[in-house]
Amino acid sequence: MKGVLNLGKLFNVKIEVHWTFIFILLWVIFLELKSGGTLQNAMMSIVFIALLFTCVVFHEFGHILTARKFGVTAKKITLLPIGGVASMETIPENPKQELLISLAGPAVNIFIALILSLFINISFFFDQDPKQLEEALSHVTPQNLLIYLFSANIALAIFNFIPAFPMDGGRVLRAILAMKTDRVTATNIASGIGQFIALIFVFVGILYNPFLILIALFIFFGAYGENKMVRQLALLKGHKVHDAMLTNISVLKPDDTIKDAIELLLSGTEKNFVITQNSQIEGILYHQNIIKNSKKPDIALQDVMDRSFTSIDVNADLKDIFKLINTEKRDFFVVKDNNALVGAIDLSNLSEFMLIQANLISR
Repeated sequence: MKGVLNLGKLFNVKIEVHWTFIFILLWVIFLELKSGGTLQNAMMSIVFIALLFTCVVFHEFGHILTARKFGVTAKKITLLPIGGVASMETIPENPKQELLISLAGPAVNIFIALILSLFINISFFFDQDPKQLEEALSHVTPQNLLIYLFSANIALAIFNFIPAFPMDGGRVLRAILAMKTDRVTATNIASGIGQFIALIFVFVGILYNPFLILIALFIFFGAYGENKMVRQLALLKGHKVHDAMLTNISVLKPDDTIKDAIELLLSGTEKNFVITQNSQIEGILYHQNIIKNSKKPDIALQDVMDRSFTSIDVNADLKDIFKLINTEKRDFFVVKDNNALVGAIDLSNLSEFMLIQANLISR
């Protein structure tokens, strides 16, 4: 993702802050100064935000470390103004495993709140009259920082239990439903509820807090995306690469030129080409390589082809290839059978295969 600040790695997971995170810091400073706070109050609010998002990171690691027990890995955590996002390769289709992974995040926040409660002088807040208490909590201070963090972690746990995709509560709901019905139906119900809740957030946000509109958009499109993904994977279930791969592909040689590739590009529908020499795959010439070097028609393909390509087995599950396409930057892969080139598969052909399967199912 572009426009991120890399904070380093923990448990072999990269932690990044998206550039839009600066908006929440500016917004906090603005609200603090607008309410009559001092610059010191604003700085304490920033300290609180930093600590709060540290708790968000721990929340995401709750998901990640639990997922690892089921063989699911994550490459990074990205911090956004609306929270954290763990980029996990996939979510287990076993509902019990998904349930445990989904519960792990809020459980971390509850655990943090319990630890913080041991260091909070609750009597200090109960011994004051309402006016004094309002004054004591009007701004973030060193004295009330822990109570703020305690309350925020409780709020995070409760908020994440809202049954709306892609939040934890939505996944918990989907997991529970999937124990009684199929995953597609469970996802459809859970995502529908999530989108309905998102619409409520929009109306409440218009009336009271515009920030809720941003959260609503995240929930609405997240629910839509999850539902679409699950439906697509269901269409591919039980099918192998050989069911959807391209077999009539053009093959070029390393000493062919960009001019040769352009002629093939314009004469047919292929956009990516396999480069071979003596029946061995030497590399892939991607569409962007052709366009980028179109002003140099005489350059040899061996000088511009991509040698770091991924090949897949002809008998691999299509579901796994679909996930691979969605996690890697490339959407074109060579297909081998016993180390011999037998074809290729790309996102376009895979999409056409899913459309045909959807039409067959709807009959």
